[in-house]
Amino acid sequence: MSEIHPALQAAQNSWKAVQSSDKEAWLGLMADDICIEDPIGEAVTNPTGLGVQGKEAVSKFYDQFIGPASIVVETHMSRAAGNESAHVLTLHTTLANGVTTHVHGIFTYLLNDAGLLTNLRGYWTMADMSVDQPDA
Repeated sequence: MSEIHPALQAAQNSWKAVQSSDKEAWLGLMADDICIEDPIGEAVTNPTGLGVQGKEAVSKFYDQFIGPASIVVETHMSRAAGNESAHVLTLHTTLANGVTTHVHGIFTYLLNDAGLLTNLRGYWTMADMSVDQPDA
């Protein structure tokens, strides 16, 4: 039986932490110089278009966008090479008000030599997001 690729394992650990609302486990996977671009380019979650940079900013990102929601990561395909993994995912996010969003995109995870995540990038746009309103 072969070992799981470290970059694939890091991505899976990230999803597990997010889905179980474990902020400390999620932050523990990351290097101090982490940069999250989810999505790449300007968006509500990436206002400058330069990404959320550093653990302190990522912690606030979690508190604003991940912590208050229930997130399910649906994996369609994954590949890993070098220190990076790429995944075709659908993210299903249910907000506190009952609204559920769905984003289908490509997501990449880059590790440093210490095995910590330095970059998480989401290849999708706000136009790719679909929204389900709760039943009235």
